[in-house]
Amino acid sequence: MMSPTASAAAPATGGAAMRRVALVEDPMLARSSRLLLVVAAVALGSIYVAPLWHIALEAPQYPEGLGMYIWAHQITGDLRSINGLNHYIGMKEIHPEAIPELRLMRPIVAGLIGVGLALAAWGRRVGLYLWTGLFAAGALVGLADFWLWGYDYGHNLNPEAAIKIPGMSYQPPLIGPKQLLNFQATSWPALAGWIASGALALVLVLSVREWRRARRAAA
Repeated sequence: MMSPTASAAAPATGGAAMRRVALVEDPMLARSSRLLLVVAAVALGSIYVAPLWHIALEAPQYPEGLGMYIWAHQITGDLRSINGLNHYIGMKEIHPEAIPELRLMRPIVAGLIGVGLALAAWGRRVGLYLWTGLFAAGALVGLADFWLWGYDYGHNLNPEAAIKIPGMSYQPPLIGPKQLLNFQATSWPALAGWIASGALALVLVLSVREWRRARRAAA
């Protein structure tokens, strides 16, 4: 005969098991994850009001340095001086209006923000995973495109340039410092770039947290 204690424990154990099954089957995000997904999506709005990237050049003849800021839709800074210097070594001039990425980036970011907010309202785990994947893929594609632009910019030189150094190329660094002749070039994210990087790190952490939450419930 089952004791009263055992019969009381059985429903309790069964109830705990049912709660675990319900949590596993529940596709909804935790409330904090939904709120932080909104924060990450809204943070991408910084791309509209601040530069994404900064490339700086330092040399003895330019003690104050030269630099340019790359925004989602324009390039600002010492662009005229940089184009003038690069002309002597055969590098193409940079014309922001001729760069298609500067016409496409803001609409793409607007779409990413809109999708992020919609998926936060939907509130399901799969939506967080989807947006994190889209964001990460977009960031990787953007960096790859930036590297390819820098490669073309630094390698496809005018053979009639005034200064020609056999075997020399002038590809700017994707990130960090690099010596180019007597210039020290450095390339780092600017304000919006750092904010976007933080937003991506945030949703990656959220995705891992939600995945672990589901795994713990299934254990």
